[in-house]
Amino acid sequence: MDPSEAPPAESWKPPAVHARDIVRIFQCRLCSVPYRDAVTLPCGRSICKSCLPESHARTSITYPALPNRIQAFQCPLPDCTKEHVLDDCGVDVILNKVASIVGGAMGHYQAEAVELRQSTSIAVEGSWDKAGIGPSESGEHRPRTISGTRLVATWTLAADGALKFDAGVVYLGSPSPPAGETFAEYDAKALSKVQEVMRTEMDCQICYALFHDPLTTGCGHTFCRPCLHRILDHSRYCPICRRKLAINSLLKPSSCPSNERITNIIQTFWKDEMMARQEAVAAERAARHQDLDVPLFVCTLSFPMMPTFLHIFEPRYRLMIRRAGDAHFHELGTLLRIVNAQFYPDGRSLIETVGLSRFRVGHYGQLDGYIVGRTERIDDVSLEEEEAIEAAEVGYDSGVGAEEGHDGRYYADGGDSREDAQTEGDLDTMTTQSLMQFAVGFVTRMRDQSVPWLTERMLAIYGNCPDDPAIFPWWFASMLPVKDHEKYRLLETSSVRDRLKICGSWIIEMETVRWSLNGCTIL
Repeated sequence: MDPSEAPPAESWKPPAVHARDIVRIFQCRLCSVPYRDAVTLPCGRSICKSCLPESHARTSITYPALPNRIQAFQCPLPDCTKEHVLDDCGVDVILNKVASIVGGAMGHYQAEAVELRQSTSIAVEGSWDKAGIGPSESGEHRPRTISGTRLVATWTLAADGALKFDAGVVYLGSPSPPAGETFAEYDAKALSKVQEVMRTEMDCQICYALFHDPLTTGCGHTFCRPCLHRILDHSRYCPICRRKLAINSLLKPSSCPSNERITNIIQTFWKDEMMARQEAVAAERAARHQDLDVPLFVCTLSFPMMPTFLHIFEPRYRLMIRRAGDAHFHELGTLLRIVNAQFYPDGRSLIETVGLSRFRVGHYGQLDGYIVGRTERIDDVSLEEEEAIEAAEVGYDSGVGAEEGHDGRYYADGGDSREDAQTEGDLDTMTTQSLMQFAVGFVTRMRDQSVPWLTERMLAIYGNCPDDPAIFPWWFASMLPVKDHEKYRLLETSSVRDRLKICGSWIIEMETVRWSLNGCTIL
């Protein structure tokens, strides 16, 4: 859209024009030119796609071992030390749109300036300026006369590759200033038009309001953090392109930083609206927390993705609730979804449920005989963090590489490919793939031996042994005859690898007991 065709801007309050600061918002921190195919990295910082470093195949990563997560690169920005997965770095849709709007406007205004014979003399700020002496007439600091006002001239200098991201500029005057207006007034008027055109791109596609704490996904789409958090409670797919997201669904700022550049744009151009939006979100959150007390059904140990069957008999239920407030009350639980219910005339009911997610009880008490509490969801770390945990424990120098298997997944080739462990210490150095193979191998042996806890009846309830490492620990805990306080440990874990290691410790203990019994060493 031509900025000259924008609606009247009398109602807009343009930012105080500091041309250098405005241009810097749209400059890549690496190549220093205005964004071209901007990519927002998982650390929240943005660079041009052409500035992405050469990627390398990661080693010591066997889970989730998806083909699109093998290639990674070291973040090229000095204030970030993380390794980013190439597939998590999509082209930033919103940032590219607003950068294109501003770039188009600058081109329009420069063409207009040529007709009006407007120009600005500009030089890159150097050590001479800091020392209080005149500008140099040689090298990159030589003044240039560029068509346009200060804002347009600064943009042009950056677009030509002559203005480093961290460099300042000095305006040395204008041979032909705008007629009847100061540079600041002319730039403010032009900027207000650009500002209004950009505003149409800065609404979240979930709440349709100005972005609040904008978060950009790996596919390049941006949403308000609270809006995306609500979406991820029900789905792991991007609301726009339906691509499966690899981020931690809790969206904590420490692991899922905000989009730094879009945040800067909003703070610069719509600060008052941003503050009003923050107040509205805070009020909404406070109102929601007032009604956060929910009933807690204290019954049996349940796990995500696993079925739980409840026989509700009212007198016993009341007794159970009265006992629930004692020291045996645990702070971790599983949210269950009712999939089937059968009610009887005498008040009993049979309820079939399936586990959805875990939660932690922050505060609880009793109300009319029921346990009520305030809960917060527990979720796993992101795939990026999961992979980093494995790499740190197994070690990049262990010789573990990645080769594609017959099923299309990638597996370790060499290094620690053990499928057996003698002590819990062995589990720490095994790849996640090896931990899974170790556990599944145990299940296979036990089924061949027809152990009582692997009966057809149990398999009919919980299903056959899953091959997905994310599901296996929940299934294994549902089947295995170990004490509930041991199974409870799974609920407080935050990674698939940690849960597989707990399962491995159970296997080692059971195998040790079985060996001791066979050798008659236990009385």
